[in-house]
Amino acid sequence: MSTYFDASYAKKKHHRHKHHHKPEPSPDPGPSPVPIPNKTVFKVLDYGAKGDGESDDTKAFQDAWDNACDAEASTIVVPSGYKFLVSPPMTFMGPCQRNIVFQETGSTDSKMPKIRPTALRFYGSDNVTVTGITIENSPQCHLKFDNCTSVQVFNFRVSSPADSQNTDGVHVQNSHDVSIYNTSLSCGDDCISIQTGCYNVHVYDVDCGPGHGISIGSLGKKMKRACVHDILVQNVRMNNTTNGVRIKSWKDTSGSARNITFSNIQVTEVEKPIVIGQFYNAEPSEFKNEKSAVALSQISFENIKVTYTKQPVHLACSEIVPCSKISLTDIDLQPIQKESDIIGPFCQASYGEMRPPTIPPMDCLQSDSGNRNVLFAQDSC
Repeated sequence: MSTYFDASYAKKKHHRHKHHHKPEPSPDPGPSPVPIPNKTVFKVLDYGAKGDGESDDTKAFQDAWDNACDAEASTIVVPSGYKFLVSPPMTFMGPCQRNIVFQETGSTDSKMPKIRPTALRFYGSDNVTVTGITIENSPQCHLKFDNCTSVQVFNFRVSSPADSQNTDGVHVQNSHDVSIYNTSLSCGDDCISIQTGCYNVHVYDVDCGPGHGISIGSLGKKMKRACVHDILVQNVRMNNTTNGVRIKSWKDTSGSARNITFSNIQVTEVEKPIVIGQFYNAEPSEFKNEKSAVALSQISFENIKVTYTKQPVHLACSEIVPCSKISLTDIDLQPIQKESDIIGPFCQASYGEMRPPTIPPMDCLQSDSGNRNVLFAQDSC
C-alpha cells in the first residue's frame, strides 16, 4: 500500500527576485555583509519530489529528512497544491538534532480549500510508531489512522486553540491494536476520537484540554453499520473541556459498541463529564422516533473524579435498542456552580448498576433485570 501526504489545494504564489550588480565598496566603512544561505530549510521539491500523485516521492522525502535530521532547528518544507505519493518502507528515524519542524506552506493563503487537510495521516499501515513530535494549528484533524494495525503513539503533543473547528487531536478508525499514551492534546474538538471498526485500543496517561474530551464515535453516520469493541481508557486528566468521556452514535443506524471501560479519570471544569447518546446531532423531540440504533453494552465508568459546570451524567439511549450492562463505580461528580444552575442526572432507556461510593446518587439508571431488549444479541458485531 502507499501513503499519501495531501497538502492543501491553495495556489502557489511565485515571486521573482531581481539581481543587481553590487557597487564598488567605499574604502571607508569596511566590507559589506555577505548574505549567508539558509542551511536549515529543506524543501522536498529541491530533492526531486514531483507531487503529481503518480510519481514516487519517497526518496525525496527521505533525503530531505536525513539532511534536516543532521541540522539543529531545521525545517522540512512541503508546499501546498501538490499530492505527494510515498511508498513503504519509509521511516523518519533519529536520533536527530533538536527542534525539527515539518511545515506545510500555503496554509495561510486566502484561497483555502473547502475540505481542509489533516496534518498527518496513516492509511493501510502496519507497525506504526509516532513519537517525539508536536503538531500545531492543523487545518483539521492533527493525526489520523485509518485501516492500520499495531499502532503506538507516545511522547506526542498537539497544540491548537479551543475555538478551532474539527481539529481532533488523534482520530482512529478501522484500526486495531492501538496504544496512545504519554501525550498532551489541546485542540478544538475531541482530544481522541475512536471510530467504527476499532478494537483493542488502549489509551492511558493522557492530558486533554482544551477540547471536547475523549469520545467513542460518532458511530453510524449516514446509517452505516458501526462496530467497536474492547476499548480501555485510563489514567486521563482533563481540564476545561466541554465533555469528559463520551460515547455518541447517530439514530436510525445499526451495529454495536461493547466492552468499553473508562477508568481513573480526573476532570476539572467540564460541562458534562459522563455522556452516552444514541441520538447524535438530533433534537430532544426526536429521541423516541428512532427505527434502530447502535447497541451499546458492557460499558464501565470506574474511579471518575470530576468538577462540572452543567450536568453530571447524561445517558440518552434508544427505547428500541436500550443501553445495557452499564456500570458506574466509585464516581465523585461535584458541581462548581450554584445548584440553581445545575441540571440533574438524565437517564433514558439505560440499564445497569451503581456501585458505591457514588456522588451524586442516581435513581434513573434501571436494573438490567428489567431490560427486555432482545435486539442486542441480534445486532451485535
